Amino acid sequence: QVQLVESGGGLVQPGGSLRLSCATSGFTLDYYAIAWFRQAPGKEREGVSCINFRDGSPHYADSVRGRFTISRGNAMNTVDLQMNSLKPDDTAVYYCAKFPRCRWYSVPGDLWGRGTQVTVSS
Repeated sequence: QVQLVESGGGLVQPGGSLRLSCATSGFTLDYYAIAWFRQAPGKEREGVSCINFRDGSPHYADSVRGRFTISRGNAMNTVDLQMNSLKPDDTAVYYCAKFPRCRWYSVPGDLWGRGTQVTVSS
């Protein structure tokens, strides 16, 4: 079964860190890109980071560059998002998505996970 499952969300204080994981199944990561998006209450979904496994190139939104790192997980079918120096503005539901190559928008037929909640608050 082709699917994506996010994990690792939670409550963290400002300045803290979290590591999200996207577990993939049913396809070979090497031929695709995996992107992380987020959606905060009342806001549109925005792209956060993406990694293209054809060439290994990572991409980041300006809002997270230097704080977030996307990488292949220890389990070869997972994609992790290490989030450091978290801010209250990072509070959102985080989703991973499977694309043929990195892009910051979705089209019908794209595969998405169900999301994991990240809350940054003191």
